[in-house]
Parts: sequence; C-alpha cells; structure tokens
Amino acid sequence: MAPLHVHHIHPQATLNRIHFYFYSAATIALIYRHFGIISFATPSTLLLLFADLILAFMWLLCQGFRWRPIVRREFPNLLPQAQLQALDVFICTADPFKEPPESVSSTTLSVMAFDYPTDQLSVYVSDDGGSELMLFALMEAAKFARYWLPFCRDNAVMERSPEAYFESSNGEGEAGEMKVMFEGLKERVESAVKRGYVDLSLVDTPEEKEIFMKWKNYTGRDHPSVIQILCESANDKDITGHQLPNLIYISREKRSGSPHHFKAGALNALLRVSEAMTNAPVLLTLDCDMHSNDPGSPKRALCYLVDPDLAPNLSYVQFPQRYRGINADDIYGGEIRRLFLISARGFDGLHGPNYVGTGCFFSRRSLYGPPPAVAVPTNYESKGCSLLRSEIVLQRARNALSCKYDRAQEWGSKIGFRYGSLVEDFNTGYKLHCEGWRSLLCNPDRPAFLGHAPKNLYDSLSQTRRWVVGLYEVAFSRYCPLFYGSIKASLLTGFCYMYFALWGVWCFPIIIYALLPQLALLYDKPLFPKVSDPL
Repeated sequence: MAPLHVHHIHPQATLNRIHFYFYSAATIALIYRHFGIISFATPSTLLLLFADLILAFMWLLCQGFRWRPIVRREFPNLLPQAQLQALDVFICTADPFKEPPESVSSTTLSVMAFDYPTDQLSVYVSDDGGSELMLFALMEAAKFARYWLPFCRDNAVMERSPEAYFESSNGEGEAGEMKVMFEGLKERVESAVKRGYVDLSLVDTPEEKEIFMKWKNYTGRDHPSVIQILCESANDKDITGHQLPNLIYISREKRSGSPHHFKAGALNALLRVSEAMTNAPVLLTLDCDMHSNDPGSPKRALCYLVDPDLAPNLSYVQFPQRYRGINADDIYGGEIRRLFLISARGFDGLHGPNYVGTGCFFSRRSLYGPPPAVAVPTNYESKGCSLLRSEIVLQRARNALSCKYDRAQEWGSKIGFRYGSLVEDFNTGYKLHCEGWRSLLCNPDRPAFLGHAPKNLYDSLSQTRRWVVGLYEVAFSRYCPLFYGSIKASLLTGFCYMYFALWGVWCFPIIIYALLPQLALLYDKPLFPKVSDPL
C-alpha cells in the first residue's frame, strides 16, 4: 500500500548547525568583552550588557527550532474511504458585536461544506455571549446550507465560505442566485444586530418563536444551559436529497460568581457536550473568523491520524494560521510567519508544533490522559445515529454544560483543554507534549484555513498584550518550560517553549538599542569601546 504521507529534514538543517557553532563563538567573545571592561563600566555599557545577555539567551533558546526542521507532504487522494473517521468541529464565539454573526455563519457553512461524508460530520458552535442574535444567524445559516452545500459540491467550489466566495465571484447564473440568497441572509442578520434583538416576525415556525420568547429572560452573564439542534444528519436533507451534517448551537450555563475560564472553559464544554451527543474520535477546533479554504483539509489531517505508526502517540495535527487581505510580500509581518510557520516547522522535528488555537485536528483520546491512554467515554457513538433529539441525550448534554461540572472532575488540569493561562492554546499544547504526546505540522500549498488579521493598531496591541500576559503566566509558574518542560519533554523542546513563554522580554533590548545610540550621540558620549581600549 502506498504511503499516505512522506517527510524529510529541511536541507538547510546542516547549515543551521554550522551557523550555530560560529555564532556561539562570536556571542561568547562579545560577552567576554563586556565582562572584561565591567570594572570601569558606565550606565550605558551596563545597559548594553543587559540587552546583549537577553539577546544571547533568547538566541540560545530558539536553536531547537533550527536543529531539525521537517518538511512534510501528504496524499489525501490515497486515503481509503473505510478509514474516514467521524469528525466533530468546534467553533467558539463570544460577542456578536465584535464577531459579526453573519461572518460566524459563513465560517460555519464553510466547514459544513467539507468534502467529507455528511453522516460523519458534526459542527458545534459555542456562543459564550449567550446571544439570541448568534442563534438567529445560525438558524439562517442552517436554512441556507440546504442550497449552499449542493452548489459547492456540484461546482467543485474550493472557497466554501460564502462570504469569501462572493467577494471574488462575479455572481453570474447559479452563482448569482446563490449570492442573492446570501445577501438576503446577511441583511436579515445585520438588521437584527442593529436592533439588538430578534424580531419574532422574522422567525418562521412556532417552535422557533418559543425559543426566542424564552431568551428574553436570559442575559449573557446569567442563563441556563442552552442546546439547539439546528440540523440533524439523520433527518435533515438538502435540496438534492443528500443528508446535511449535524449543526448544534450551545451556550454553556453562566452564573455570577462561577469561574468560566474563558475560551478553555468553552472548549471543554464543547468537548463534554460532543462526548454526550456524537463522540467523534477526531476533533477540529476553529476560531469563528477562520473559515475553511480547502474542503479536503480533514482528509489531509487523517493521513497522519490514521497512520498506525503515528496514531498511538499523536495528539494533534496543526495547520498554520494564514490570513486574508495580506499583501503578497507581507511587508508589515501581519501573518507572523516566524510563529505560525518557520518555528512550527522547526518544532516539528522535536515533539511537534505548539497548538495555536485554531485549524487544529485533535485525536479525542489525547485530551483524556497521557499516551497510550484510551479512556475515552463511550456513552454514545455517532455515525449517523438518530438519537440526538432524545431526551436522555439532551439532558446529559445540558448537565455537561453546567457551571459545577468542571469542579467535579479534573477538567482543565489533567483532562481537556488546560486552565491557568490566557493563552489556553499554548498551555494545552505544552502540557500535552509534557505528558508524552506529540504533534505534526501540515502545511499544504493551498492554505487550509484563512482568517482576518487585526485591522488596526488597537486590536493588534490588545491581542499582543493578552498573549504576553498569558505566556508569562506559564513562564513564571511551577510548569516553567525551562525546567519542567526540559525534564518532561526534552531539553530542546523545553528551550523552544521557554522562548515563546518569554516572548515579551524582547521589548527590553529593542528599547535599549533604539534609544541609547541616539542619546549617546546627542550628549557626545562614547557608547562602544574602541579597538585600542584595554581589556
């Protein structure tokens, strides 16, 4: 049987290792020079020493990325149909005014339209804001899916997010009709967002009206568990008679005084409710603004996840984050390629890339304990079962969304996505690697998922601040990667995670080297020693 994937060490690995030895010698000589003149040092030279020590330490930590970078290629066309496994997709959203519901709907439609058996596909949308606006948008998306999925399938559409597709399509013929339908969806959703509530005259059935009548008593910070099955594979079909994938809206219980653990808590709620309803062995976590750009991406991930040589210790397959609207040369570094691609490829030669929160396919069992743990609950098996609406399943799912559930077991510490940091993705990937799991990078020529980079300086700074605070929470904890990670995973893996965890310290040498030379020139003070100066 032909292999489903191949890999090789990047040809620059040897040059990277040679560069390491020469650069190490130069760095040691520089530090030696600094300490040689420390007896008659000035404040400026001490600041330069401080900056150079930080730069040297950070350079040393990042050498693991360059030691054994891996390049991979997979062959999804060779994947047998019999090896396709049930897939649960997790999409998280929290604020309908910061994350437009029509865009969340477009992301949802893009994964519902995966080139994948619909009876093995379930899409869960977690609304942490508990907003009726988001539920209304997803109801509209479920109706539009009956037309959109056959259109994508019959026309071999690659951009299966209607929002992205209609930006590049001229909208002629059948595509024009679909565009009119989608514009109608957007208009109805946007009008509801402007009003701030759902007008019951826009709701079609008495059952849907009853749902929104109940919602009037809810607030985003105080409401019971909410589960709405919008599409059920066993019963709902598109206009051509094909089954639709499951589409399930959830909003976990919120009570004042109960910790919610932000996105990690939402993901764990999704993990538990999907366990009760479909229990697919493969999970995809996706941000609400990262739509599918390649309908074949699940099969690419399965090329690794079903490999018997890799599967026992493989936790997840990570796709790099890529963005729409970035110019060809990315002159502002908006894609952060060093984090999402270059370092990830180097990490792949160690324990594997870190989890970046989106575009990641997990083996469900890896979230329940260290390898070769297989203690995944088997309450319910999906595979097109028609029991989603049964009261027993729904009650079990509601219980899994309760505020008290996290405290009853080891959720967030030893089970599921990990708590304790604002960057739950970094923390989760790090802990999984320390438990003995590994991961892989899948980087096809066509980006599997595309999202939106921060659109202004405020959004960019807010995102960076959250990342830096979250990374420091890991760096200065008892799970410090320099010590705990180096022992539990490997020395180079620990160094690489410490490099990320100390990402914020780059500001110190940058500020020193940005300001000190200008100040020295302004006050006519020598900053660097002359060659003739004694050691």
